[in-house]
Amino acid sequence: MLQTVTVLSEPNYAGNIIIILANLPDFLRKPILKKRMMEFFPMSEPEKSEIINNALEAGPTIPFPNFSKLFKTWLEVLCTVSEENRYTMFSNYIKHIINSPQKIIAFNLDGILEIFLSLEQANQEIISTSIQKVVKNLDQDLRVTPLNIEELTEKISILVNDNKKSQSMGKKGKDFVSTNFNWNKICRNFLDCLKKYDLNAKR
Repeated sequence: MLQTVTVLSEPNYAGNIIIILANLPDFLRKPILKKRMMEFFPMSEPEKSEIINNALEAGPTIPFPNFSKLFKTWLEVLCTVSEENRYTMFSNYIKHIINSPQKIIAFNLDGILEIFLSLEQANQEIISTSIQKVVKNLDQDLRVTPLNIEELTEKISILVNDNKKSQSMGKKGKDFVSTNFNWNKICRNFLDCLKKYDLNAKR
């Protein structure tokens, strides 16, 4: 059966490529996606930024069943590239999302999480490790040596005089707490402990 393919009306060439990739059968999608991905890494920073912006605009326009296949393939291909390239990819996406958080709202975030959880355990660990490295390095310029008053004063001055950076840091702090200390996660961890020690088994 023929599928209807949504094409973006504005000149979003990268976005249109993404939409086409989402509609390809699995055996074609993976090699083409990897080829396109390897073309991304040597690009200039402005070119990378444009590609990511276009991808974030195109993503929500793709029917989720197709998007989920594309996103899972994208993650699987990312697991096959070098750590340096994987870091580059996630770093660019995360920085872009921090600067334009409204663009992520249109995505099915619960569905994206399910896609991640459907990956093989080894791939989940590869992706998680790379993202953690990116997040830890986002605020390198705001780290302070313990008990160093001069450094602390300098970093506070940066936050006071840079509204964008202070808002970004505050949002990341809020998101970290929401992600790591919400009741869903606490209950999930509790259930994992029960399963680990077989404490919920029927006697």
